[in-house]
Amino acid sequence: MTRPAEARVVTSPANPEIKRIRGLALRKKREEEKLFVAEGLRHVMEALEAGWPLETLVYQAEAAKRPKLAEALAATRAAGGLCLEVTEAVLAKMTKRDNPQMVVGVLPQRWQTLESLRPGKLWIALETVRDPGNLGTILRTADAVAADGVILIGETCDPYSPEAVRASMGSIVRVPLVRATPERFLAWRAGWPGLVVGTHLSGEADYREVAYDPPVLLLMGNEQAGLTEAAAAACDRLVRIPMAGGADSLNLSVATAVMLFEIARERLRLSP
Repeated sequence: MTRPAEARVVTSPANPEIKRIRGLALRKKREEEKLFVAEGLRHVMEALEAGWPLETLVYQAEAAKRPKLAEALAATRAAGGLCLEVTEAVLAKMTKRDNPQMVVGVLPQRWQTLESLRPGKLWIALETVRDPGNLGTILRTADAVAADGVILIGETCDPYSPEAVRASMGSIVRVPLVRATPERFLAWRAGWPGLVVGTHLSGEADYREVAYDPPVLLLMGNEQAGLTEAAAAACDRLVRIPMAGGADSLNLSVATAVMLFEIARERLRLSP
């Protein structure tokens, strides 16, 4: 098998570059280096297609025969990135997975500011979301309805954690992210030009009975506590998702998906 030009061969998990990438499993290291890890050739290619440069591309030798990998290697080198050919054992150690993907990319994090945000049609604001699986799934759903982006309010989990990135199924590179303190968010919300809607147990309206004229800002609360009093007070409308069975609530990512598809229903209507 021909080895791609300019690829460095690494066979030891103790290699400094491999240890550096392994360190990105920790939030502190991700925030210090402003990087994150995406696993799988498909997700690496999606990042490149979305205009994200690869800081490092790690691949198993057996993946070298894939045409898309050649594209990824060329793009990484063109951007001044590092290409590492490694063994399966090194990949397993690096990703902490028994059956690792054969391709792993290290990418820069991207954050927007509240001040640069454009209302568009639909934004989602999440208050102190704690579960990275929920957050990644919400990013995937936001991508599915072509939402303009997601605002993370307060002490939330990290959207660039391995768990959130995997749950997003590649959508992490297509959904703009903003983070803000509760105080900054509430001050900024005062200038929002459209509807602000939140789900709440005391909501007086069925979520299907509201006119969601864009731009809409959907505000969703913490998995356990829901919206805080301040966030609920910032909403123009509080709505409920009716329950017919014994359950009195939905998982946060499921509830968010229900709301997003209702808000975007007319825009997503299939042509006959």
